[in-house]
Amino acid sequence: MFAPLRERNYRLWAAADLVSVGGTWMQVLALNWLILSATGSATAMGAVVMLQSLPVLLLGSWGGALADRIPARPMLIACQAIRALLALVLVLPAGNWTIYGVALISGVISSFEGPVLGRFGSSLVPREALASALALGSVLSSAGRIGGMALGGVLIGITGPAVLFLINAVSYLAVIAALLAMRTSEMRDLARASSAAGGVIAGLRYLLTQPTVLIVLALSFVLGSLGRNYQVSMAAMVSGPLSGSSGAYGLLSTVFAVGAVAGGLLLAGTGKSTLRVLLGTGFLISALQFCSGLAPNVLGFAALILPIAAGAVVFDTVVSTRIQLDTREEMRGRVLATVGIVSSLSGIVGAPSIGWMCDTLGARGALVLAGAVTTVAAVAGAAALIRVKGKSLNWSFVVGRPAEQPA
Repeated sequence: MFAPLRERNYRLWAAADLVSVGGTWMQVLALNWLILSATGSATAMGAVVMLQSLPVLLLGSWGGALADRIPARPMLIACQAIRALLALVLVLPAGNWTIYGVALISGVISSFEGPVLGRFGSSLVPREALASALALGSVLSSAGRIGGMALGGVLIGITGPAVLFLINAVSYLAVIAALLAMRTSEMRDLARASSAAGGVIAGLRYLLTQPTVLIVLALSFVLGSLGRNYQVSMAAMVSGPLSGSSGAYGLLSTVFAVGAVAGGLLLAGTGKSTLRVLLGTGFLISALQFCSGLAPNVLGFAALILPIAAGAVVFDTVVSTRIQLDTREEMRGRVLATVGIVSSLSGIVGAPSIGWMCDTLGARGALVLAGAVTTVAAVAGAAALIRVKGKSLNWSFVVGRPAEQPA
């Protein structure tokens, strides 16, 4: 389970990432409070989220092409420094347009930083430890989110939002320090694309020749759109058919976070990030989502939320692992950028869709319908992968063993 932690560079990165994720979620909490207190509008909050997501859709492919050509560490140091400056801008008294500007610039940074992070992370551990490293990263992200939100919730009432922005700025300095302290001699060299190898178009052409990757991305989009927006459906269930209180919603949010940590630990322990695990987990969480719409009470709903959250982390981590292991190294940044675009699209499409279904069909109807659609999608994805891999589930397909450098 903890094989990646034997690597000094990964230990430095993991510790810095935990601090940075905690700081990021403290800033998210403070920013939401600041916007709501200034405008009283949930629409304004939605605009901030949109401004952070839109650049990924527009610039992500170029960010991936750049990631395949340049060294990762200097790029990451520059991105962290800019993010720290943006957090410091928010410390000063800021109007709504300043907040929107910071959100937009953050989205632009994410467009280039995301693919670079993916390549850099895979260089810190041996290839065979990548699945465990990504799973541990999910655990640390969940832990950082829980810790950051909890500490931020306490501090914001005492100090106001400015201190939370300052803490986030300092957290980026921890990441920069970790990057500077790493030993480059211990990093795994990844093949980089040459300037003559083409950019975005070459990446698109390569992706179109990888049917397995395309099927995985399509399945990720459907399950991400209709099966990941539990912040919407949980609130609708608690306030509607379950007749719960704000305390019940808090309980469900905690259960979801615990499930996410458990899923990461489970995957890190087994290290099995195969296509079979991907398909089985996708089917399981879809079926459980269908059942959650029939839950009789809050405790019954919570009992289903726990494995759903665990399975969602397993599914998403296996998607990322397969994408990285089953694509050529010099194309990996562009493929990872596509994963980021799919993730952004699933959030932009999924949240309003689930909200509309909750308003139209009721919370139970929305979960049942979404669960049915994602279950059918999981079965269809399995059938498509079986057809691509051959007429039967042979051993190579079962273990998900890729070629060393797929064409």
